[in-house]
Amino acid sequence: MSPETFPVEPIRILVVDDNPSIHRDFEKILSPQSAADASLDSAEALLFGDRGPASRSRVLCTLQFALQGRQGVELAREALQQGAPLTLAFIDMRMPPGWDGLETIERLWAVDPNVHVVICSAHSDYDWNDVIARLGQTDRLLVLKKPFEPIEVLQCTSALARKWQHERVLRHQVDTLEQAVAIRTEKLEAANQQLRHLATHDALTGLPNRILLDDRLAQAMAHANRDALPFAIMVIDLDRFKFINDTFGHHTGDRVLDEASRRLQSVLRDIDTVARTGGDEFVVIVNPSAAGEDAVAIAQRANAALRAPLHIGGVEVHLTSSIGVAYYPADANSPDRLLARADAAMYCAKQRGRNHVQRFAQGMDSRTIERAGLESDLHHAIERKQFELHYQPKAETASGDVHSAEALIRWRHPERGLVSPGQFIPLAEECGLINDIGAWVLQEACRQCSEWQRDGLPPLRVAVNVAAAQFHRGDLLQVVQHALAQAHLAPQFLEIELTESAVMTNPEESAGILEQLSRIGVLVSVDDFGTGYSSINYLKRFPIDILKIDQSFVQSLNSEVDASIVRAIVSLAHSLRLKVVAEGVETQEQLMFLRSLGCDQYQGFQFSPPLPAAQFVDLVREWQRDEDEQSAAESTRTVSKLFATR
Repeated sequence: MSPETFPVEPIRILVVDDNPSIHRDFEKILSPQSAADASLDSAEALLFGDRGPASRSRVLCTLQFALQGRQGVELAREALQQGAPLTLAFIDMRMPPGWDGLETIERLWAVDPNVHVVICSAHSDYDWNDVIARLGQTDRLLVLKKPFEPIEVLQCTSALARKWQHERVLRHQVDTLEQAVAIRTEKLEAANQQLRHLATHDALTGLPNRILLDDRLAQAMAHANRDALPFAIMVIDLDRFKFINDTFGHHTGDRVLDEASRRLQSVLRDIDTVARTGGDEFVVIVNPSAAGEDAVAIAQRANAALRAPLHIGGVEVHLTSSIGVAYYPADANSPDRLLARADAAMYCAKQRGRNHVQRFAQGMDSRTIERAGLESDLHHAIERKQFELHYQPKAETASGDVHSAEALIRWRHPERGLVSPGQFIPLAEECGLINDIGAWVLQEACRQCSEWQRDGLPPLRVAVNVAAAQFHRGDLLQVVQHALAQAHLAPQFLEIELTESAVMTNPEESAGILEQLSRIGVLVSVDDFGTGYSSINYLKRFPIDILKIDQSFVQSLNSEVDASIVRAIVSLAHSLRLKVVAEGVETQEQLMFLRSLGCDQYQGFQFSPPLPAAQFVDLVREWQRDEDEQSAAESTRTVSKLFATR
């Protein structure tokens, strides 16, 4: 703030002199009155001699008077307390019987160090060096010898008052700047604290992250080595959390993780540390834990706390956990090794049925190493061309003819042999490879289907399973169109299979994606129908062509309940003009029952297991009839709600 914009304060002057007539003379000079008033009393003559003040402009001031130094200092103190500090003071050097001028100035500056002072004296017994010795070298002090002209008083007043005001402005600017710097420094420190917190804590749950966990783990090891007290590590993984994400969406998944973190903290002690290390995995340091069962008991309490139902958005979510426990130094003597062994125990708990606590035992980590090696190999499987597709025929229930097949991926590992999808598909979903693998399956299935047509095989439609993550990624239409264009395959020869849970995770989004696929001519089927969130409403709204009855119902057709369910699904699908495919048909009795219901197609070992492409061709040529053109046309017909537009 400049002097021009800073509020102008009145000039407040204190006159300290033991002669009241001097007070009146200062009042005549500095108070607002007519400049033509030329009559001066005897006190004015005493002060200025026989020369009266000439007519001149006056400085507008507020005056206060004191006969003694003590009184003047008190007036200065009161002015400061009232927020109206003095501008300057005219102080006589001799004021018997009280303080002299120098002592008065010393005490005045002790109260208000900013007030400017003019020493008024007619005596020469005060040497300037003595004044400097007492008061110090300062620009807040002037000396006027008596008698002096009124103009000298006015000039002193004007000059010192302007200097005092400029100093006030400067002090205000400095104070404002210091305050701004302090505020910004405080905000910067708060921002730095927040950044430090974000760097060491999980953004979703507020728990320590892996960085802070490593530090806490190092501290726990140092204490254990010093005090000979072991501690334990718990690795906690939420069972089937991916299903929750796929079914209810990531927003619900985040709320589940947040609630899980609170429940874990509720069963732990203040000396324990719980951290979220990523995804649905938590790590707990149980420190210290001398008895072997201490950490196991805490893990069991954590498992029980997580099992309680969660009510989120009107939906009851059931959660379980698999927990692995490892001890330092009994199980490992390094942080990475200790975490690896707790992780191995956790995977052992999963393999034993989930919802379980498992303490590490020798040999468990070999399975973890095996899994890590499998994941490493999986990253290179596509580029090394280790994947292949097998094809399982979909036979017409009435005639046994084959007009379509489901493409099923297999991994032919050079050392492990044929790796089943049940081993590597969940791993691919966990490590983010499922989209790349899914895109490869689409491209290879379309390529193979197109090749069969060029080789003269009767037209076949190939069905490809699409994972929930791939379906909701947002680019499925582009991936499908690219695969079709690359293979020069007509869209009606491709069928996309989706699970109910994938479709129902976000119905509005799903409807849009399915419409896009349907409009270009690709068929859509709902896989594992009856095991998810079956809804007649979505069957009406979504452009679906085919329902696939889950094999769990087909394999239990001897149960009246399951037989009734299959009968109801077939009836429902046909009433909506949808085709029905039964999966997992293994016996002639199952086939005969499905044929009696009018089920359109079936697949399973009763007809054929999944076959490599060459063997599948041989099977199709053996079963296909030359005169089956009308049957082939009938088998490809669909009643999708968008069929008329494509």
